[in-house]
Amino acid sequence: METIRATETWQRAGAYYVRIQAMAKQYHITLREEFDEHDGPDTDYIVLLDEEFPVATCRFYEIEKDSVMIGRVVVLPEYRNQGLGSRVIQEAEEWVREQGYKKIVLESRDVAVEFYRKLGYEVVSDQMIHGGTFQCIRMEKELQHTAVRGAEK
Repeated sequence: METIRATETWQRAGAYYVRIQAMAKQYHITLREEFDEHDGPDTDYIVLLDEEFPVATCRFYEIEKDSVMIGRVVVLPEYRNQGLGSRVIQEAEEWVREQGYKKIVLESRDVAVEFYRKLGYEVVSDQMIHGGTFQCIRMEKELQHTAVRGAEK
């Protein structure tokens, strides 16, 4: 399984493919609903490949000077329960750290709250957010920064 930081068009297409197959088709979400104003050049994507075939993804984008929003965490149904969701989140967190952000925010579907808790995210509001297609709960995680070799923080 290869993890890539999708910076090229063909790599981003892999992220979009996973989202179409695992979310749009499964939950009958229109492409207009699935792809929003955050799917643009300022958004970063993680894609997991199984022999060059995209099987999992997530995206993140800046929401404040020190914070990003992670979203669209998706794993193809036949690849679920193998730790791939955790893997894309952990790779996104590393990339977010490298970019100097201090906090990650996400809006979790109620069925995924425990998944995110295991990764260190905390519920910050019990108020349900209508995320377009799903009811969501806001969660956050403060990032621990590690010292960069040869540089002082």
